[in-house]
Amino acid sequence: MKRKRKRPAPVFKEYNQEQPLLLPPSLDELIPTNHVVRTVDRALEGLDLDMLIRRYPGGGSSSYHPHMMLKVLVYAYTQKIYSSRMIAKALREQIPFMWLSGNNRPDFRTINRFRATVMKDVVERVFGAVVELLLAKEMVRFEDYFLDGTKIEADAGKYTFVWRKSVVRNKTKLQARVRELLEHIDEVNERENREYGDLDLEELGEGVEITAAELDAVVERINNAGTDEQRDEGSGDKENLRIIREEYLPRLKKYEEQERICGGRNSYSKTDHDATFLRMKEDPMLNGQLKPGYNVQIGTENQYILGYSIHQRPTDTTTLIPHLEKLKERWGKLPGTIVADAGYGSEENYVYLEGERVGSYVKYNYFHKEKKRKYREDPFRAEHLEYEAENDRYRCPSGRWLSYTGHKTRVSDTGFKQEYRVYTCEDCRWCRNRLLCHTSKYNRTIEVNTRLNELRAKARANLDSEKGKLLRSRRPVEVESVFGHIKHNRGFRRFLLRGIDKVSMEWGLLSIAHNLLKMHSSLA
Repeated sequence: MKRKRKRPAPVFKEYNQEQPLLLPPSLDELIPTNHVVRTVDRALEGLDLDMLIRRYPGGGSSSYHPHMMLKVLVYAYTQKIYSSRMIAKALREQIPFMWLSGNNRPDFRTINRFRATVMKDVVERVFGAVVELLLAKEMVRFEDYFLDGTKIEADAGKYTFVWRKSVVRNKTKLQARVRELLEHIDEVNERENREYGDLDLEELGEGVEITAAELDAVVERINNAGTDEQRDEGSGDKENLRIIREEYLPRLKKYEEQERICGGRNSYSKTDHDATFLRMKEDPMLNGQLKPGYNVQIGTENQYILGYSIHQRPTDTTTLIPHLEKLKERWGKLPGTIVADAGYGSEENYVYLEGERVGSYVKYNYFHKEKKRKYREDPFRAEHLEYEAENDRYRCPSGRWLSYTGHKTRVSDTGFKQEYRVYTCEDCRWCRNRLLCHTSKYNRTIEVNTRLNELRAKARANLDSEKGKLLRSRRPVEVESVFGHIKHNRGFRRFLLRGIDKVSMEWGLLSIAHNLLKMHSSLA
């Protein structure tokens, strides 16, 4: 009978939580040589931070060094930590944060104050210094600039909207009520002359906007006119004045303030006045709900962010010129080529790019549509009509002529003028192809923008060239993947601060973190 072999006793490493250390290890020994925190430290160590130091008034108690605070913020953004409370917690618990901060432990209020006030005016200069580092390492060349935008939700209530159209409508109704009361007060000519003096209420009549300041002056003038006995006799007038002073005047002031906040926008949020209600693609309800947010524009090369800007308008069309002007102000020049999708293909943008002598690879709205056979073989489209230059007229497929009948000028929201030549058909009444040609009950009319057609022809030639095809294929990989990485991989879908200046600062920190994180991956 075989004897059973004894099972060997398990062996464990020594475990003693209270074991004293004669020589405590340095935190540097606990950080791997290829750790991303070292990349952040090296990249930000050599920056000129006089711009940050000048933000401190001097005197008083000692402050945490801005160099340390900047490194901690940027590294936190590389680790998907955006909350000031979570950053303060990491400074107490995580070794890389302890090493980077030199064991300094600022609380969340100090971190948030530094981010919101000190960094607000200098983040763009820090971002520019990081881009210069990328240029020095030849990771980017500032030649092909891929531009695109996305909507990021603001730190504002979803149901705190104020709509400009609603404000204007309510203000107009209120002004009409005010006019009625003022006309009632002005029924007697003798009182009109005594109470208003040289002011004729026709100046505040229909078609003229009544401001809160004007209404306040009128009420004050009426109140000060006449004796107490005379004012008591007109009890109805006294009640009307009370209504104007206590009800209508505060409402009118509120509407004027709301119009001032809106500016050229259609809406704003009560909890973040700079935020505009935009339609978000990632709406979880899938019901087209509008949310307060900002339009973020970035330009990339090799998936590095070379420029960014924050806008309040929902469309990308009006953002190209301000974005590139900001880029030119920072670098003194524009990149060699600009690549963008059809959202930027307007006449104003084409004219700007042509004036700056920049290679334009910007699509227009029906660039892909015109390549389809249905579009190409449609003889009734205005672009396919036969043009007779000698008589300046177009000929439709039915043989009828569309002659020049006038000129139109349209002005965009940015003040850009578009010129159109109008051509009208001689007679469409008995045309057998009328339903195929147009649906108007009148003769067909077309509007031709000659300059825009020429600009689109140049854009089409650039986009269909070999270089254009290459850049078009790179664009989704370049800029759209960056947005996808930031939103999905980095988990940044909502701003934490309020106001366009603070939001711009927050996106600047995120862009710095993105570039350093990608640089670390390239060097690893």
